[in-house]
Amino acid sequence: MSKQTLIKNAKIVNEGQIIEGDILIEGNIIKEIDTSISVKSADVNVIDVEGNHVFPGMIDDQVHFREPGLTHKANIETESKAAIAGGITSFIEMPNTNPQTTTIEKLDEKFAIAAESSYANYSFMFGGTNDNLEEILKVDPKSVAGLKLFLGSSTGNMLVDNPEILEKIFSSTDLVISVHCEDEATIRENFAKAKAEYGDDIPMHMHPIIRSEEACYLSSSKAIELAKKTGARLHVFHLSTAKETELFTNKIPLKDKKITAEVCIHHLWFSDKDYKTKGSRIKWNPAVKTVDDREGLWKALLDGRIDVIATDHAPHTVEEKNNPYTSAPSGGPLVQHAFVAILEHYHKERISLENIVQKTAHNPAILFDVEKRGYIKEGYFADLVVADLNNPWTVNKDNILYKCGWSPFEGNTFKSRITHTFINGILAYNNFKVMDIKAGQRLTFDR
Repeated sequence: MSKQTLIKNAKIVNEGQIIEGDILIEGNIIKEIDTSISVKSADVNVIDVEGNHVFPGMIDDQVHFREPGLTHKANIETESKAAIAGGITSFIEMPNTNPQTTTIEKLDEKFAIAAESSYANYSFMFGGTNDNLEEILKVDPKSVAGLKLFLGSSTGNMLVDNPEILEKIFSSTDLVISVHCEDEATIRENFAKAKAEYGDDIPMHMHPIIRSEEACYLSSSKAIELAKKTGARLHVFHLSTAKETELFTNKIPLKDKKITAEVCIHHLWFSDKDYKTKGSRIKWNPAVKTVDDREGLWKALLDGRIDVIATDHAPHTVEEKNNPYTSAPSGGPLVQHAFVAILEHYHKERISLENIVQKTAHNPAILFDVEKRGYIKEGYFADLVVADLNNPWTVNKDNILYKCGWSPFEGNTFKSRITHTFINGILAYNNFKVMDIKAGQRLTFDR
């Protein structure tokens, strides 16, 4: 394998601008960026991208790859392959596996699995519970992405519902605390009403009514209040309502924010009008809500109150998703299609390429203090994605890489196509083909 790779004739999207030029990669690292680079050595792999755009790889701060324990749905190998095909070069995976990642021992076991099997760069969230504060305090902040708390029940039964414990956790750690916010009591009450009306045959369109705006806002506002009280560093995952966006500010730079927010692709793409045709395929927690909520999320994303775009990739089998409402699990696969989905909104002139990069690469790197990733800079790891913005393709069963074999985007034609993905300087994906190279490395954090 050539020690050097030269990417020629690129439109480089980075730090608020688009520059035409070349990128020289040496080993894992970006060695040089210039308007024109020529190298004399024959031992250089030259890739002419012919005017296509080069982006820093997306850092997805929230995925569920289901390993260990739930590998009939997915595993780190299959989903990381799908991720690099979709332009995601680094992922942060959640703790609600089986067993849960709530001890240092189980965390280390996960890192060992990823070191053997991941095609993309990886880190994990450590899971907080009502009774593992001692373990939380052992976590090394330089080697772990952060702490994940479920303040509303979700897959894995990791609900943290003891207010005293919650305050103690918030007061005791400097880790970024990422939270799933839905008020459990409100959801239980709404579910009981739906069950009384419909019995076991609850229609799918009731999902955003059961897991309501009120449930989300009540929980998010309480978490933010607690963060302000304790001084904790809080990141609120997957906002789904316009009302919640009012809780966040765009008045200060991201590096100075103590309270930040994320939005996921599905909440920017779908609305409650889609339950009629998509059914359980768009059943997520928090629920996909109204068109007005979707518009409110877009507004907050564009004005800076929402800092990050992620996927919450959470695959289930088709058989599981085909169950009735009460037993169909929430979640869906997204990593392979998230970046091209957000590029559709560039084509609709809703968001700029520069802002897409800010929300998918730069901001996750800033927010989690990721070392030398998230930018196209000399001296940084060469995690790069080349996209042809005018090369339409249609999602179908034959080109889906998820282990579960389905996508909520099936039948959708995207205008943009990922043509190349580089992981640590290695060409890991090229035009619908994943190379048989597990080039992923463990993320480190500058804390």
